Amino acid sequence: METTDNKVAAKMTLVGRLFHHLGLFFMTRTIGQQVCLFCRAIASLFSKTRSFKTDSRNIILQTFFTGVEIFPILFVVATLFGAVVIVEVMTLMGKMGFDDVVGNLMVVVIIRELGPILTAFLIAGRSGSSLTTYVGSMVINSEVDALATMGVDPIRYLVMPGLIGGSIATLVMTIFFSASAIGAGFVVTKLAIFLTGNALNLQLTWHYLSTEILGAISMTDFVLIVVKPLIFGCIITTNACYQALDIAHDVRQVPKATSRSVIKSFLYIVCADVVLSLFYFFDYFNELSRII
Repeated sequence: METTDNKVAAKMTLVGRLFHHLGLFFMTRTIGQQVCLFCRAIASLFSKTRSFKTDSRNIILQTFFTGVEIFPILFVVATLFGAVVIVEVMTLMGKMGFDDVVGNLMVVVIIRELGPILTAFLIAGRSGSSLTTYVGSMVINSEVDALATMGVDPIRYLVMPGLIGGSIATLVMTIFFSASAIGAGFVVTKLAIFLTGNALNLQLTWHYLSTEILGAISMTDFVLIVVKPLIFGCIITTNACYQALDIAHDVRQVPKATSRSVIKSFLYIVCADVVLSLFYFFDYFNELSRII
């Protein structure tokens, strides 16, 4: 009996050592340190030294900076993108005789995939890079150390507002992007049809387009319309703040950190989108199992 207990203890010790080494390996890598920064930012929401008024103001300012100020360029990109997708889908499906899948293609291209990704790319390129430059400049000027000296948690003051505000803004802007791509894209397409004398021979009405799109949206789409932007927003802001806080005290490192922030945000967004798209594969398999 004693020998068995010793064996169990030895096995537990081995497992403990394994998890210890895995934890050390994970925490010494960039992705592990970014996950740790994200957890610290969330934990700072429940800090005893928190100030609801200050935190709320910082979150609102970050949401305004990330979302509202980027809306004009986002609206233009979404409108042109939506018009191109509508023309291409309507023309291609009309020629092939698959008019009944127009809604499905519009949902896949605009709402599921490219809409959230393009929105996240725009926010990462503008707001993410600006956040890295702002926090990185504070690091260079020792302002972050000054905050810690005054008893202010830099994570709560700098990272947490960017995380919450950036995620909220990414969600709202993704919804605006999809709505603009469909609504304003339809208007631009109708205008192009009128100006060209319907050279493309497109029979397009708002009733037909909206009915097809609404009929093609599934419950999974509604869930991921919320989940995807929130995850993308967390990725962008956490990566931007991490790249800024990791800067050495050299002003020449700020532009390098800014470029790393944008490039790595693009990479993380695409990887996260691939993982989240697995939910659709499960739906496809379920549909195939019903058919078979």
